[in-house]
Amino acid sequence: MESTESSYVSSPEAARNRSPPPPKSPTSGNVEKPMYIRFLVSNAAAGSVIGKGGSTITEFQSKSGARIQLSRNHETFPGTSDRIIMVSGAIDDILKAMELILAKLFDELNVEDNEDVGPRTKVRLIVPNSSCGSIIGKGGATIKSLIEDSQAGIKISPLDNNFYGLNDRLVTLTGTLDEQMQAIDLILSKLCEDPHYSQAMHAPFSYAATYYSMSYAPNGTGGKFPNHKEDRSNSITIGVPDEHIGLVLGRGGRNIMEISQVSGARIKISDRGDFMSGTTDRKVTITGSQRAIHQAECMIMQKVANATERMMD
Repeated sequence: MESTESSYVSSPEAARNRSPPPPKSPTSGNVEKPMYIRFLVSNAAAGSVIGKGGSTITEFQSKSGARIQLSRNHETFPGTSDRIIMVSGAIDDILKAMELILAKLFDELNVEDNEDVGPRTKVRLIVPNSSCGSIIGKGGATIKSLIEDSQAGIKISPLDNNFYGLNDRLVTLTGTLDEQMQAIDLILSKLCEDPHYSQAMHAPFSYAATYYSMSYAPNGTGGKFPNHKEDRSNSITIGVPDEHIGLVLGRGGRNIMEISQVSGARIKISDRGDFMSGTTDRKVTITGSQRAIHQAECMIMQKVANATERMMD
């Protein structure tokens, strides 16, 4: 099983010793208004939030007063292998639950790594495209003030045009737990004022209505395709740097078996020395339905990206 994402690293003392919030929160005028927030977690992190027999999520709901829901294993955000957590309720309850969840994820990662980890980390929020304007503001004025007031890094991804029907964007917050919590509070205060945001509160977790808009020719180049039937067998070959192929395979082939089981795709890795033309990338052939291929590809590339990030740190 993968370790909890580094995006939830934060000081364990920060969650326990945070100073009390100021008398007036930016969201204080909307405390009783039903609200929600969605964000991404890895499958391993989702397990930490749920706890044995659901004990952790039950405890967090009891302590915070918020409702915490998770998408199922196969319900991931398009372009990622990450599941979705939705926290809903009154603003103050949501903030309490978010702090409990983020602190828990840090504790899990810190135990696994058994070493000191940097205090600045990332969390990715899901925001409808129609609501991103309220965070950005005219000429970027709002997002600049949010960054200044929270001291967190805030980046909004462009809408991913590779997926037809996808209307959500990712808002990445980078900082300490305190900075992330302040940014979440400020962002929720803006989203509270946006009628489009509250309308999406009861949208389903599943992104089944979206589908990947790229197919692959035999030489690996991308091309548009009409919406293929889900059961049609397709095959693509992608390149993975030779030095990272061990991460895709995993010990005793554990990782590649897990990716195959979760996605439903068949995966074959070329022999040593058998590279993509003109590169030192090993060939990874993925076969199955278009959705299975896409999920497997996302899971493989996430492992490679995580390894690359660790090398750069």
